[in-house]
Amino acid sequence: MNVSSLCCTVPWHVYQLSTTCTALSTVYAMFSTSLYVLTGFVAWGGVIGTAAQSIVTEDVTFYGQSPPVYPSPNGTGSGDWADAYSKAQALVAQMTLEEKVNLTGGIDADSSCSGIIPAIERLNFTGLCLSDAGNGVRTTNFASSWASGISVGASWNRELAHKRAVGMAGEFRAKGVHIALGPVVGPLGRITTSGRNWEGFSNDPYLCGALASETVRGMQSVGVATSTKHFIANEQETNRNPEGNVTAVSSNIDDKTIHELYLWPFQDAVKAGTVNIMCSYNRINNSYGCANSKTQNGLLKTELGFQGFVVSDWGAQHAGVATALAGLDMVMPSATPRWGSSLTEAVNNGSVPESRIDDMATRIIAAWYKMGQDEGFPAIGQGMPADLSQPHQRVIAKSGSNKQVLLQGAVESHVLLKNTDNALPLKSPKLISLFGYSAKSFDLYTPGAGGWNGGQESLAPADLIPNGGDVIHTQIAANGTLISGGGSGANMPAYVSSPAQALSERAYEDDTNMWWDFHSGNPEVDQSSDACIVVGNAFASEGWDRVGLHDDFTDALITNVASQCNNTIVVFHNAGVRLVDQFIDHPNVTALIFAHLPGQDSGRALTSILYGDANPSGKLPYSIPRNESDYGALRNETQPDGIYELFPQSDFSEGIFIDYRAFDAQNITPRYEFGFGLSYTTFSFSDLQLSEVEGVDTSSYPSKPIVEGGHEDLWDVLAKVSATVTNTGSVAGAEVAQLYVGIPNGPVKQLRGFEKPILDPGESTVVEFELTRRDLSTWDVVAQNWLLQEGDYAISVGSSSRDLPLTGTLTV
Repeated sequence: MNVSSLCCTVPWHVYQLSTTCTALSTVYAMFSTSLYVLTGFVAWGGVIGTAAQSIVTEDVTFYGQSPPVYPSPNGTGSGDWADAYSKAQALVAQMTLEEKVNLTGGIDADSSCSGIIPAIERLNFTGLCLSDAGNGVRTTNFASSWASGISVGASWNRELAHKRAVGMAGEFRAKGVHIALGPVVGPLGRITTSGRNWEGFSNDPYLCGALASETVRGMQSVGVATSTKHFIANEQETNRNPEGNVTAVSSNIDDKTIHELYLWPFQDAVKAGTVNIMCSYNRINNSYGCANSKTQNGLLKTELGFQGFVVSDWGAQHAGVATALAGLDMVMPSATPRWGSSLTEAVNNGSVPESRIDDMATRIIAAWYKMGQDEGFPAIGQGMPADLSQPHQRVIAKSGSNKQVLLQGAVESHVLLKNTDNALPLKSPKLISLFGYSAKSFDLYTPGAGGWNGGQESLAPADLIPNGGDVIHTQIAANGTLISGGGSGANMPAYVSSPAQALSERAYEDDTNMWWDFHSGNPEVDQSSDACIVVGNAFASEGWDRVGLHDDFTDALITNVASQCNNTIVVFHNAGVRLVDQFIDHPNVTALIFAHLPGQDSGRALTSILYGDANPSGKLPYSIPRNESDYGALRNETQPDGIYELFPQSDFSEGIFIDYRAFDAQNITPRYEFGFGLSYTTFSFSDLQLSEVEGVDTSSYPSKPIVEGGHEDLWDVLAKVSATVTNTGSVAGAEVAQLYVGIPNGPVKQLRGFEKPILDPGESTVVEFELTRRDLSTWDVVAQNWLLQEGDYAISVGSSSRDLPLTGTLTV
């Protein structure tokens, strides 16, 4: 949702939404789908021409770049939707046109629900509360701060992702929230500095999709609907919305790339049963996400067979009739000015067929029935007052039964990247010196205080510097430990266990002494220190993109401490990639941990790892290069410039080559590769076994009917892979066994499986992977289908994307 809805005392980027409703142009009809197919998505530069080099001032220049797909397909109630659709159709048949239209747009209410659909009391429809977000319920009390999406990605743990989802959904349900606005699978993470990467799981579509799938299943098992977002190619915050006379950025993306990268995790979420998809702020091939018939009618509702409904991001609707025809089903936060009575008028004058309204209403009501929200669901938005400082109903959503899941989520958020001479775990230290602004808790946390509900509690005044009508952002949050990123994806801690607090408690238990300094960039160090721990962070937020990937203050702090302490342990709470080459080779920097965004149990989790009570098992869900330049054009967001200064154009010309795919293709050696992470024990891999499944159809294209998620036979298992993992060390630990496949005519390798066994010293286990038709296919832009090629497929298994000791070949 839009950050302008957050209650903060510091400026946010608040975008003025254009009120111009762009009509559907007859120019669309001139661009055939066949042209689109043959060229992928036709390159915008080739259509526009640049000979005159004059500034583009009219949107008509871009008409036809996103192919038209009409009409919007009606939901069919296929699969496990049948009963819900039957009930929904019966209820909708009793509604007046005005009642059906009222289901499609939000209303103002005295509530901190992000959006509310009004009740229809005469039909016993209770209404809907939609609320932020994918990392826990926001803008309320008596809830929990769960580990953020990026931390779930670092865990590489399907089971833990599912348990987290169940726990979070219980809190949403207790608060009377029908639809949780998450999980996030877009942005995927194309732009390294993108402000919202931390809300999602990984920039690898397979890992992202697998964890999103578990999140959807877990949350919806509790009867809370998921709103998987932001659909689609929403990869930067800069110019995500129109501002003044500058439109939102256009993600110019080809057909193959959108299928193999950005649609992939949405497909997993649809397959898992998500009942709602949120369309995005940006434009896709110069058509706004919530008015894009190709992505909504074509990709989502036709190709993926999506039976649920599409809701706009908050303020992302820029047309009325056009969005209705393009597949949008619900607009937030308000139906006015483009829908509401205007949508009723559009039906009455023939601009929108009433059958489209019937489909919108049926999809929305069917989702309500499918989640079982028609019976026994808590009152809408209970315990979610608009103002917590006023008398209100107290609803305690958090549960003691979630304590272990919250803590384990925080523990597995941590990735151990360096551990020279077994500096960790700590061995009965007598003196610990603790440094860094992210070691302490933030100073202020009360309702209405600066950033209290937007993840900004850790920002110091100097981190957001007014500059006329804009704000200058720094890279860190200097006012305390970072437990989440900023924006609508933030969550509400019941308490905060900071590193300083948790280490102090451990010092009490062990009779250890401590020194600390949370402010100085060049602190004095006691030379009798057994260990010096430096805790910094890297902040990111909705509403703006990060200004860099490392900051000079923290790098200098680390090297200053390391110059005085021969056992310097560095910890980052990082909302994304953080470069480390300014200090990582210093001989006195003995250990490095990326803690990511662990939630309210941050300090307790870190201390358990530092002392060896927990064995780190996290792995990087992205790569860490040695230098910003390794990213090339994908380091920073696209800015309005040149002839497109009024219509920012972001070309996805790199295709499917982002992160490790790009580094592999360009022969770039990262500092720490995708999937890397150390343990306090060691593991070996052996006995790779490959087998084809007998009797399965291996023809070139899937042919079975479309179910939710696409052609049914995309999910057929074609081959099986197994390997033996052995704990060769002296302590128990978990290893992430990773399977990579080299698909002919594609990247050298792509993640296609992972398992995370826990093994005692000397114990072995066999990990098994199933490869589906989809896993082994590539998108054919001519056939408009997934192509299973004949040939040899390279199979690799190991502990990271560049440590793959087991290799073999699968022949199709």
